[in-house]
Amino acid sequence: MTGSPAPVGRPPSATPRDVRQGEGSWLARQPGLGLVGGLVFVVPFAVPLAFGVGGAEGSLRVLGPLATFALPVVAVIAFWWEDWPGTRLRAGWAGWADTVLVIVGAVLLTIAGQAVTARPDLTGIFDPGAGPEHAATFPTTMPLAGAAFVVMLQLTLACERWPLVRFNRTWSGVLALITAWAVALLLTRTLVAPGVVGGADFGALMVTTGVWQTVLFVVLQGWPLDRIESRAPRLLANNAAVLIGALLTYSALSTSVGLAADTISAVCGCVIAGGLLVGILFEGRPRRVRRWRALTLVAVVSAALFIVLTRFAGTVPWQRATASDWVAHAALNAIGLPVILHVGIGRRWPFPRIWKEREETP
Repeated sequence: MTGSPAPVGRPPSATPRDVRQGEGSWLARQPGLGLVGGLVFVVPFAVPLAFGVGGAEGSLRVLGPLATFALPVVAVIAFWWEDWPGTRLRAGWAGWADTVLVIVGAVLLTIAGQAVTARPDLTGIFDPGAGPEHAATFPTTMPLAGAAFVVMLQLTLACERWPLVRFNRTWSGVLALITAWAVALLLTRTLVAPGVVGGADFGALMVTTGVWQTVLFVVLQGWPLDRIESRAPRLLANNAAVLIGALLTYSALSTSVGLAADTISAVCGCVIAGGLLVGILFEGRPRRVRRWRALTLVAVVSAALFIVLTRFAGTVPWQRATASDWVAHAALNAIGLPVILHVGIGRRWPFPRIWKEREETP
């Protein structure tokens, strides 16, 4: 694909441009559109991601790393490539083709992450009961996987894809993925590997950063920083707001409130999931629900998720992970990943086609 990139200047939407052009018809059908999509697509994907490999702990140990390594690939396809290469196929197949590409990318990147942190070992990836003789990917590879996705989001949202967007879409996405991995490797090799920061603490800081990225650029759609017309000051403000906000939030939660690192990840993971549900799954909501009311809705949804997931996790006997680890996985991967796949890659298929046919029927 060699088409010109999407315009720069505002954080990209999860909904592709050609789909957003239909906002006057089917995208305006919120909240019904989000509810139907959530029940038909998000829930059926969320359940196996949360429980599909030997229960909650097995899924955390196997699917947690795989799903986290998949997230940068999802971001490339949804935000940089605008669903290419699936767009070469019919609408019914496009999302599935891109999903297969995401799965393949997840496996390959997990193997690469495993090779960097220990050694390649397929048993350590796919066997939830892998013993100490195997290179288990959880929790060893999680700091690298989380950092790669956070850096990818920073490039995509805070940096508005600049300057990589100057290349064609294919190469800009590839370069963004390479850059995200390079920075993630630098961070983990500099901070986590020598023990300057513990892996769990580093992961909690990454999730806290994700909260600010989600709230500023998904829920608030760049407001109020999007009022800065000049690109250089706006990008500087975007990055400063995310990084400073994340550091202050993490410091407050860990020092002032006294939360453990895994609890911070669980709390912030639920906030991110709430932000994705409100800002992406229910994108196109009425303007009266924007901004402060949207933030209130995110807070309510996030609190509900945290309460429900935490109460369930408290009923499970954990051996090599914690209840908070699973809550973070369930929120970020089991809920967040299907939301992005459904809207950003699957284009909410088949609902736009169904409603369009109904509108055209006399």
